[in-house]
Amino acid sequence: MASLFSRLSAVSILLSIVACGTPTTTEDVASKDEGLKVVTTFLPITLFTEAVAGECAEVTSLIPPSLGPHDFQASPSDLAALSQASVLVQNGLGIEEFLEDLVSSAGNQNLVVIDSSQGVATIKAAGGGHEDHEDHAEAHDDQTVAAGDSGGHSHGHGEFDPHIWLDPLRAVQQVENIRDGLVAADPACADGYKKNAESFTAKLEDLNTELTVLLKPYKGKTFVAFHDFATYFANRYSLKAEFLVDLPEMNPSPADLQRVSAQVKSSGLKALLTEPQEGNRSFNALAKDLGVNIVEFNPLETGSEDSSKLPDTYLDVMRSNVNNLVKAIGN
Repeated sequence: MASLFSRLSAVSILLSIVACGTPTTTEDVASKDEGLKVVTTFLPITLFTEAVAGECAEVTSLIPPSLGPHDFQASPSDLAALSQASVLVQNGLGIEEFLEDLVSSAGNQNLVVIDSSQGVATIKAAGGGHEDHEDHAEAHDDQTVAAGDSGGHSHGHGEFDPHIWLDPLRAVQQVENIRDGLVAADPACADGYKKNAESFTAKLEDLNTELTVLLKPYKGKTFVAFHDFATYFANRYSLKAEFLVDLPEMNPSPADLQRVSAQVKSSGLKALLTEPQEGNRSFNALAKDLGVNIVEFNPLETGSEDSSKLPDTYLDVMRSNVNNLVKAIGN
């Protein structure tokens, strides 16, 4: 975080110089006329916002697709983008922990912030149980998890699991929140936002139906992923999700390895799920010791440079994830 503050100080100086001495070019003026300027945080939020915005808004991702929210460090261009944007769309639930300070430093008093998690039923992070709550803001007040109540293996998520986008029906709610926020910010294009959102949510609902059918034979089965991202997904399809570490950048403890080893042996898993950006040697070694394979489950926290501009990225990745998951669960 110290590096973030030092960068923000440098950016403040940079913006002062720009404001005083840099002339506005024709290209700058043209870019301002391209439509509503919307900044998103990371890949799934960018995908959902692009789907709703269509031709009505110019969508820019704050975090490059190759980086997840845990790895992001702000640059001068990020602060400049927020200072010029009309709308910021975030996932919420604390996964963009850097955002409050960054928005404050941007000094954009007119910035509209859309929290795509608003009203979405949440699940407590590991160690707090798996109770659903209809409104996470109210649940936060009434269902506080005691510090240190980790169930033996929670390492760093906030009170509520933020990975809501991995449940297609919760993703529908996120898209609807984005739609409503963009309509409020840009009423002139309300029909476009509503039409685009309707089209994309229909695809999400069809995806959910498809995945429900594919996963029905595995109801109640357990799978193991490297880090704790799959609880909402598992909850939607009546599966059980286990994990080695809470956050992807963490190293597992001996107790973590023993716990997962016991789970794999008792459940008869054929494979462990890893993420495309992860090459954790301890997880690979564990798979080798247990005689199981490693297969990929992409939580969509990161992607290729082109992935945020491909309209069906979310749908394609989720289908691939389920195919790989079936290999992991076995018969």
